[in-house]
Amino acid sequence: MTPLYRIGWIFFRTVGCLGFRCRYHNPEQVPARGPAILAANHCSYLDPPLVGAGLRRDLHYLARESLFELPLLGALLRRVNVVPVDRDGGGAAGLRAILNRLLADQAILLFPEGTRSPDGQLQTARSGIGLIVIRSSAPVVPVRIFGSFNAWGRSRRLPRPTPIQIKYGPPLNFAGLRDEARTCSKTRLKTLYQEATDQVMGGIRQLEPFTDKRAF
Repeated sequence: MTPLYRIGWIFFRTVGCLGFRCRYHNPEQVPARGPAILAANHCSYLDPPLVGAGLRRDLHYLARESLFELPLLGALLRRVNVVPVDRDGGGAAGLRAILNRLLADQAILLFPEGTRSPDGQLQTARSGIGLIVIRSSAPVVPVRIFGSFNAWGRSRRLPRPTPIQIKYGPPLNFAGLRDEARTCSKTRLKTLYQEATDQVMGGIRQLEPFTDKRAF
């Protein structure tokens, strides 16, 4: 971690612990080094920093490229591993930036739903996550966040101190789809992207909240 990222990590780890009684389950599922894709549900602005605060390695994040037009904010975001993407996150430049981070053995957090859930429930994923999964060779770790909608969902102007749980699942296996993608037709390739997307969302959906209060 860079010094600035480390300061942010300590801050959000503390905020998560004291403000939201945040609990982390199975963070060891995320590889300690090397490339990794973390795919999580998305309900709140709290999700990115709190998912990162559960790990002992730094994460890379996505943000709208318009935020980088502000010089000071843009410089700050880049120093804490934020990747600029277009509003839908599916542009060629954004895709290259994500894949380049993975090629550099970095871990990156993606939200397959693309935006915050309006009701706290899992939404339909966008196909971009499947393309990234197939185009990379990185392990994909599903992550399920519980409670962040109640803490600071889209309908709340300010956060409130309610418990949040974050569960990291076992890495998903995409070896078969990736092998087929190397030689298949373009029509079949689009189907593979969707299959990968469905598997990612299935992995997230299967994760259930934990009850062991000692997990942290």
